[in-house]
Amino acid sequence: MPATPAWPPKSAPRLFVSETLAERALVRIEGNPAHYLVRVMRAAPGDAVILCDDTTGEWAARVSETGKRDVVLEVVEKLREREAVPDLWLCPALLKKDRFDLILEKATELGAARIQPVLTRRCVADKLNLERARSITTEAAEQCARTALPELGEPMKLDSLLANWPDDRALFFADENGGEPAAKAFAAHTGPAAILTGPEGGFDDAERAAIRAHPAARAITLGPRILRGETAAIAALATWMATAGDW
Repeated sequence: MPATPAWPPKSAPRLFVSETLAERALVRIEGNPAHYLVRVMRAAPGDAVILCDDTTGEWAARVSETGKRDVVLEVVEKLREREAVPDLWLCPALLKKDRFDLILEKATELGAARIQPVLTRRCVADKLNLERARSITTEAAEQCARTALPELGEPMKLDSLLANWPDDRALFFADENGGEPAAKAFAAHTGPAAILTGPEGGFDDAERAAIRAHPAARAITLGPRILRGETAAIAALATWMATAGDW
């Protein structure tokens, strides 16, 4: 006899939803996600969809009804608990839109617990569309089969960030002027941490001095080459995950 196909299939579309999921719950999907399911994925009654709520974990659901503007899903069974996330914040200086979009996407893929945009004197951009940013992080999590989303903070001025920094969280400062090798510093640390990276033009002297003077700050270097803002953020986060995170 032919083997029974696995259910849900690995090719089933994935969506994050805002409501808390439970077995047999009915979930109504509207707007762009409904368009994606019906028009792009050609979902029909009986088809499987994987749902995540960023709270309870990952669930298998079945399409119950499809309409012109919405889709109704019935939650069938729980597949996984919400994943454990290392307690690491990424605090990147705000960059131009396309470059910061890359940080949002890759930081989600790499497992940052929180993304806290920072405003510095040399930032070219000074605003962030949080709704659009959340859409980018959500799509990245869906594409990578994650069950958790990073928290996303409103852009914060550097002086406010330093003034309100929690006492128990180390602040690794990627300083282009040098510091302790990043991998060595990360490997030696235990407990909550964050990584601060700079804008297109780097930090100015006053900002660098203020950061280095902060009791939680530890200057690190990412190597002998000057990295662009988005490269520094991604490289630092990948190094942390490989030495002190969950890799």
